[in-house]
Amino acid sequence: MNKTLAALAFAASLPCAAAELKVLSAGAIEPGLAAFAKLVKQETGHDLRIEYNTTPRIAQRLAASEKFDLLIAPPAVIDQATKDGKVVGETRAPIGRVGAGVVMRRDATAPDVGSVDALKQALLAADSVVYNTASTGLYLEKLFERMGLADALKAKTTRYPDGAAVIEHVIRGKGNEIGFGAITEIRLYEPKGARLVGPLPAEVQNYTSYAGAVMTGANAAADATLKLAATPAGKAAFASGGVD
Repeated sequence: MNKTLAALAFAASLPCAAAELKVLSAGAIEPGLAAFAKLVKQETGHDLRIEYNTTPRIAQRLAASEKFDLLIAPPAVIDQATKDGKVVGETRAPIGRVGAGVVMRRDATAPDVGSVDALKQALLAADSVVYNTASTGLYLEKLFERMGLADALKAKTTRYPDGAAVIEHVIRGKGNEIGFGAITEIRLYEPKGARLVGPLPAEVQNYTSYAGAVMTGANAAADATLKLAATPAGKAAFASGGVD
């Protein structure tokens, strides 16, 4: 059975009444989730009303008992939400993973970042370095320490709460400035002046995994909608946005 037939067969088992489902999601998977939302609308008639946040902010919103139908976040967040009774644990499903990449202005001269040594030289030569304080940034902080760069980079590093702010800073910047973020987010900003120089070298690449779960008290359509993500068509939608 091909992807289209599989999606149609799956859709036939879904409730007929269209619903609006509230989704709280990590921002790094935005391109893939946007593509998935179009598939959901096409196959089921349901609308996904999505709010994106960083992982720390998602945890805060869950602690404040904000109400959503679906949660998409790193596994640790899903684990805690399950313990807290915020989501229905047995509905948990893998969504995919996103790697980190190097971003510069479109008109900047891109350095070689294809190896760990090349990345190290690029960082030492940079006028400034920009990355977030969320999951990607926490990993980079430890990586730079392992590379012996923590002291050399400290005075020229700027941090932001989320990846969008990092990329916007880079686009508005000048000189030899290097930023880091989720590859999916960088690609979102390429039409606005960002440039994906390349992924982190394979030896030090960091993938952030994401899972979905139905929240307690969710609309009845939420469970079937999340299951659509596991179909070939659902996986293809996320993959089209860079979510492996």
